[in-house]
Amino acid sequence: MYHDQGHIPLKVKGFVYNKEEKHWEAVAGVNVTLGLPIIRASVDHGTGFGHAGSGHANALSLVNAMDYAIKLAINRE
Repeated sequence: MYHDQGHIPLKVKGFVYNKEEKHWEAVAGVNVTLGLPIIRASVDHGTGFGHAGSGHANALSLVNAMDYAIKLAINRE
């Protein structure tokens, strides 16, 4: 399975676009890479350069990724 094929179900549930108001209500998802000697958790979307400086950015995915990384670190032992 390719990387993007695995993300389809996550993005269908975690990415919610409001067509009437023409904006994203939710862009949620955490990408975790297993098998590394370090904990790696990141947002499950692009960099968001198109939103930079627009006042429309949402930090929810970043906060979710950090929370998940913290949980992994606590349970690492």
